[in-house]
Amino acid sequence: MKNELDNKQILAVYERIQKRGEATNEGKHYQGITAYSDIDGYTIYLQGSGVILRFGFHNAYHLDYEHDKHKDDFLKKIVNIANEE
Repeated sequence: MKNELDNKQILAVYERIQKRGEATNEGKHYQGITAYSDIDGYTIYLQGSGVILRFGFHNAYHLDYEHDKHKDDFLKKIVNIANEE
């Protein structure tokens, strides 16, 4: 799957998870993704399927993962959440 996430999509997914997600010790969890931020709220994180997406300074993001399959699964979940009504 081609990585086609944009900044607005990442922020929209984060907000949707914050609104619809279930509170856990790690953050809000929704549709297989956990969303949380650092203490000052400057950096947000989306985590699931063995992937951590870090989004912050200068609207840049970085994906940490070991296997492409994990990244593909994670990106599908992000797109699904983004496309919900």
